[in-house]
Amino acid sequence: MSDTLVEVRDLRMYFPIYKGVLRRKVGEVKAVDDLNFDIKAGETLGLVGESGCGKSTTGRAILRLYDPTSGSVSIDGTDVVQLEGNDLRAQRPQMQMIFQDPQACLNPRMKVADIIAEPLREHSDMSAEQRRERVNELMDAVGLARRFANRYPHEFSGGQRQRIGIARALALNPKFIVCDEPIAALDVSIQAQVVNLLEDLQKELGLTYLFISHDLSMVRHLATRVAVMYLGKIVELAPRADLYNRPKHPYTQALLSAVPTPDPTVEATRKHIILQGDVPSPAKPPKGCNFCTRCPAVMPICKEVEPTFKEHGAGHFAACHLLEQDQSEAGELSQKQAETAETPSQQGETT
Repeated sequence: MSDTLVEVRDLRMYFPIYKGVLRRKVGEVKAVDDLNFDIKAGETLGLVGESGCGKSTTGRAILRLYDPTSGSVSIDGTDVVQLEGNDLRAQRPQMQMIFQDPQACLNPRMKVADIIAEPLREHSDMSAEQRRERVNELMDAVGLARRFANRYPHEFSGGQRQRIGIARALALNPKFIVCDEPIAALDVSIQAQVVNLLEDLQKELGLTYLFISHDLSMVRHLATRVAVMYLGKIVELAPRADLYNRPKHPYTQALLSAVPTPDPTVEATRKHIILQGDVPSPAKPPKGCNFCTRCPAVMPICKEVEPTFKEHGAGHFAACHLLEQDQSEAGELSQKQAETAETPSQQGETT
């Protein structure tokens, strides 16, 4: 847990906007804008936020399924943003992805054994017999009966299809896996099975996850640390318990207030924060803080100056002018208290 496996620095993913017959560039959609975070080996970093905030784009850019506009992504010491061609292909076995829709990500014309064995054919020199044995091992690992190997994806339930996707992701023994909302398309009864499977595989194989989701209760169960994303930027990042018990950013506080509590007594006394307005367009984000148009505690500086993403406590990072103001006020208060404490002694010396 002490070694950093993934380092993301100043990551940007802008999509150009073209208009007119001549297809002139008239703007950019800032899907991911200056992200900085680390993921330690063996941990699960949860990435949460509302739909359209850039979570899935972040995962795809990290794995080079998209070519980032700028920034660096180091996985096990190698900057994958700078790799091209065969060098990038050689790095693929170290990083894999579990996709959101288990139906759309599986080739309907291929049998399960061929789907799971495809990465082995592309990235290894195994014989047909060795691939068959490896497929059987993977199907055992994810809880699929070997007799299903010659069936097609449409013959399986949603949970079983997701297990096929997990087996395919594990085929090359990766170190890092991006889980892009792997339970969003599943029934509630199946979600727990898939999450438990991911946890068991992490313990057995020492995997490192970036777990992308909008289900805050599931992220609380699975993640080691949690990053909250809004309009292409990370607004808060902290250890799981610290973030859920002491959220610092107004957007995180609003998100957590919407999570229901099973205790009806506690739920009746909880304060729900209702955000006004709509999320701004990533093609034209507001000046200053991205959240200033909806923040219940907005200040004039929020509409002019972008807040700095910095540490506010041990391992607790946030980007908010309100926190900086609180710190400055606390500093002024402690200074006044120190001056007040010095005054009696100074008076005694004068006397």
